[in-house]
Amino acid sequence: MESTTFENSANDPRVHELLSQGVRCLAAAGIESARLDAEVLLGHVLAVTRAQLIVAADLWLQADQVQRFEALLQRRLSREPVAYITGKQEFWSLDFQVTRDVLIPRPETERLIEVALTLTGELRSDPRLRVLDIGTGSGVIAVSVATELPWAEIVATDVSTVALEVAQRNAARNEVTDRITFVAGDLFAAIAERIGRFDLLVSNPPYIRRAEIATLEPEVGRWEPRAALDGGVDGLDFYRRIAAAAWQFLTPNGALALEIGADMGGEICAIFNQAGRYRDVAVFQDYAGSDRVVGAKVASNFVGSH
Repeated sequence: MESTTFENSANDPRVHELLSQGVRCLAAAGIESARLDAEVLLGHVLAVTRAQLIVAADLWLQADQVQRFEALLQRRLSREPVAYITGKQEFWSLDFQVTRDVLIPRPETERLIEVALTLTGELRSDPRLRVLDIGTGSGVIAVSVATELPWAEIVATDVSTVALEVAQRNAARNEVTDRITFVAGDLFAAIAERIGRFDLLVSNPPYIRRAEIATLEPEVGRWEPRAALDGGVDGLDFYRRIAAAAWQFLTPNGALALEIGADMGGEICAIFNQAGRYRDVAVFQDYAGSDRVVGAKVASNFVGSH
């Protein structure tokens, strides 16, 4: 950032002064991440990183920069998530665009990527490894896997065509467009007519219990797309549907990895075990010690056909 961007004015604050005002304003409204949010929002206005803000602490701001920051603060005070305000979110050390049509990527979902990559390492070392991402949303899972497995063919589906547009932009943003095919449709309906099976299925399906959506923090319950949150009365609807059909779309000994709610590991393992078509059903915890992913492999004698 060049210092010429800022001009001294008797009425305009320095960077550190405006930042402090923003932090106090957000903290007074009960926003726990007040400092982080204020830094990200001011950095967004100035097109600089948080580290560059520190270097620029004593530089003067222009009136229009102050006004833009104040406008973003007002949006945050309405509990709009910072990622929707800035239109971007980092995930897996990659940069993603996010809109209100998709969930904001969470750090916990990176554990899903780790488990998926571990499972692919146990699969046949075929250069034509095929991966299916169900309910891709912003595309973070498909794009992240594509960057790690450049030889893989990835199909990403979503019932929302608007979400798929965001995902396609993110694939282009991270230069993996040529390795991901995006298809609109509800779960497996999107690929029912496609030839061939997949070696790995990965998904972060909706798993919030319907009655609990109203109790979520405003940033989630009020702003994020309900269809991407609502997992039915007990939060398990999509896991039942996936367990009932996934084996038909997987290769012999193909694997699946699904993100889950922190208190759902036992129930979801039971769903897959009771389906009778899977083996090695297991729960993987995140780094906070909470259940985060269920993994399983299809029993080879149950591989189906379309």
